[in-house]
Amino acid sequence: MSTSTEQSADLTAATTLLRFATAGSVDDGKSTLVGRLLHDSKSVLADQLEAVEHASRSRGQEAPDLALLTDGLRAEREQGITIDVAYRYFATPQRRFILADTPGHVQYTRNMVTGASTAELAVVLVDARNGVVEQTRRHAAVAALLRVPHVVLAVNKMDLVDYAEPVFAAIAEEFTTYASELGVPEITAIPISALAGDNVVEPSANMDWYGGPTVLEHLETVPVSHDLTACHARFPVQYVIRPQTAEHPDYRGYAGQIAAGAFRVGEEVTVLPSGKTSTITAIDALGEAVDIAWAPQSVTIRLADDIDISRGDLLAPAGDAPATSQDVEATVCHVADRPLAVGQRVLLKHTTRTVKAIVKEIPSRLTLDDLSQHPDPGQLVANDIGRVVVRTAEPLALDAYADSRRTGSFLLIDPADGTTLAAGMAGESFATAKAVAVADDEEGWDF
Repeated sequence: MSTSTEQSADLTAATTLLRFATAGSVDDGKSTLVGRLLHDSKSVLADQLEAVEHASRSRGQEAPDLALLTDGLRAEREQGITIDVAYRYFATPQRRFILADTPGHVQYTRNMVTGASTAELAVVLVDARNGVVEQTRRHAAVAALLRVPHVVLAVNKMDLVDYAEPVFAAIAEEFTTYASELGVPEITAIPISALAGDNVVEPSANMDWYGGPTVLEHLETVPVSHDLTACHARFPVQYVIRPQTAEHPDYRGYAGQIAAGAFRVGEEVTVLPSGKTSTITAIDALGEAVDIAWAPQSVTIRLADDIDISRGDLLAPAGDAPATSQDVEATVCHVADRPLAVGQRVLLKHTTRTVKAIVKEIPSRLTLDDLSQHPDPGQLVANDIGRVVVRTAEPLALDAYADSRRTGSFLLIDPADGTTLAAGMAGESFATAKAVAVADDEEGWDF
């Protein structure tokens, strides 16, 4: 009989959440892997499986096409490719999962940025017959840029290469070397056959030379941490509450979601970008006064002093406030069809703050083949990854993306129609990257 402590531990393990994304080139079998994962882990409802079986029969297929469990758009089913990010939710006794199935085609690389932006793990698929291709390197680069801490290399279609260990070993070595140069901290290679089910949920009888975990076993046991309280405390103000009623004549609260860290009553905080300081006198959470609040709680913070604070301002501990600047140096993934060019006027959205900005420089564009920087490309087009320097009309308080994925990221937006142009990550590109020299020439700027 298990003790109460053991039962508590089991309950904690079962409620652990892992967000992960899948990526791979066209026809690498990514949607089939996801379908197999859902099917073999008993995470598919009977009516869903029946619908897939019916759709497969109507297409002349004898066995159910498990890729149809995720490829829901008509165009996806007709072309046999994934076009948009598909989110799936499933659970096992060990862990709950949020899966983002991202497209593999080069023109949809930007969709991977969306799917992997909140992921703690990325599964990158490779066709065992083709090995590491340009799109594989692109997906590894995106995962490294987004600081995804765990990457799984799933070498698929091992059944088509007679389950040969040398084929797997060569691909695993090439990918691991490349991803390590990008600064990916942990890489796990697993040989699989998504179609046959080898090493997806159940161990393969055809690859007795492999002694590692299955895909599901690794997903269930990989260590993940959601402890944002250890990060630098940051509170972007979303809304100022001033009821000015008879019951609350002097109430002034600043509402929002704590992005990282924890805040306590009595703590001295700095308001950015103004730099003014005050002390937290009260924290209201769900209508109740609390002494401490932490990420990702939504709360209202009250201060001792009447300071001019509005939406977009940031509260941080007085001794741990980020520096403010009007020059933002970052790596961006360009996601729009229209190019991003030097001199272009944009809006920069950082947490709850949106400011006018100009693209001052595009120092380089990343060449994925050898990770070299192509200097001064002049513009970035869809799916390009490059360095930019942006001059903002007002100071911003950004952390380095390596320190905080929440407060180190931003969007560049077209002010004409609100189209998202690029997703940006402040600071260095990769964990091991060398800084790209940027000229410091302020001449000609009108703000």
